[in-house]
Amino acid sequence: MTSLDSDVREFLASRVAAAEAKDIDRLMSHYSPGIVYYDAVPPLRFTGTDEVRGNFLRWFDGYEGPIGLRTHELTVAASGDVAFAHMLHLDSGKRTNGLETSIWVRSTVGCRRSEGAWLITHEHISLPIDMETLQAWFPPET
Repeated sequence: MTSLDSDVREFLASRVAAAEAKDIDRLMSHYSPGIVYYDAVPPLRFTGTDEVRGNFLRWFDGYEGPIGLRTHELTVAASGDVAFAHMLHLDSGKRTNGLETSIWVRSTVGCRRSEGAWLITHEHISLPIDMETLQAWFPPET
């Protein structure tokens, strides 16, 4: 692993820590003003930091306390001032409806470094589904 890969991994771990703490300002500091963010919830595409911020606040509001967001299978490809990463996250916690939930999400991010700082310019979140039932797929926890 190169030091560039390590820098990107550290940057992405910082983003996860901000999300787990539901620290919206710290989380948004990871995103470019021109971010294009695809999510599994309507309207599916969020552009710019105002829309992405609103989407994160909606996500945060679904949990009574902190959000668990364990990263698995992180892969990073970085060269110069551009990086691409994909990973699985196990998103868990106590929902506002009282249920304790865990669900797998897939995440792909594109990052660009400007003036020494990484920012996410593109992110794509998806949920695996069981094609027979068209329900969210819940694989065994790893």
